[in-house]
Amino acid sequence: MRPIADMPDAVCRSIRGVLTDIDDTLTDGGRLGAAAYRALERLRDAGLLVIPITGRPGGWCDLIARQWPVDAVVGENGAFYFRYDDRSRRMIRRFVDDPAALAARRARLDALAETILAAVPGAAISADQRYRHVDLAVDWCEDVERLGRADVERIVALFEAAGATAKVSSIHVNGWFGAHDKLTTTRTLLAEVFDIDLAAERDHLVFVGDSPNDAPMFGHFPNAVGVANVVELADAMPHRPAWVTRARGGAGFAEVAERLLSVR
Repeated sequence: MRPIADMPDAVCRSIRGVLTDIDDTLTDGGRLGAAAYRALERLRDAGLLVIPITGRPGGWCDLIARQWPVDAVVGENGAFYFRYDDRSRRMIRRFVDDPAALAARRARLDALAETILAAVPGAAISADQRYRHVDLAVDWCEDVERLGRADVERIVALFEAAGATAKVSSIHVNGWFGAHDKLTTTRTLLAEVFDIDLAAERDHLVFVGDSPNDAPMFGHFPNAVGVANVVELADAMPHRPAWVTRARGGAGFAEVAERLLSVR
């Protein structure tokens, strides 16, 4: 991972969009600070696409799509994308799976939640679960005492034993049934809404993240960036970002924005 300050000017000029994780990438200690929010606004005002790609729930994503200076949002680790059309004043919600499949999978996840909580003392269902449409989020350090790596791995193993996909974020283990992830739904969003072929344009998009559930994005985008705290979980990632910031969290994201905008 090379310092973001060393990203060549020509590469910075070629970037047409910024995709970003939220927790511990835009936020610090769970708070979205002014510098990170302003960085989103500056990037969009400069004409770049700005799209959060998050594990956070649909209820949050509705607000983000409506009120943040962004073009769309991918939520629940790729279960859907939301986009607010300012001209028609209409929210566009695109789910990967149909309602019948979602209902059947929800019942399986509810049963699995009981199994996980019984097997891993100290884990809890995330406080934002009630706002989720598709996945199950198990809290391992947001509102509970931080669990050890062995406990986190046990949660992942229980999801996988049930046939679910499991991804570890900086605060939750998210599990779901289905083949989607952050990358697959980002590809769908870009093609359907912005007429962007991700395979052809990936050199011209930056993804910014911090944790193992960002690894598919780190592996796909040649100019992916990790904020400084990515180093803490780097050994758990099959793919690491090409670039890294000096600062952690929201200050690191602001650093990315400053580098990209400095040549415009």
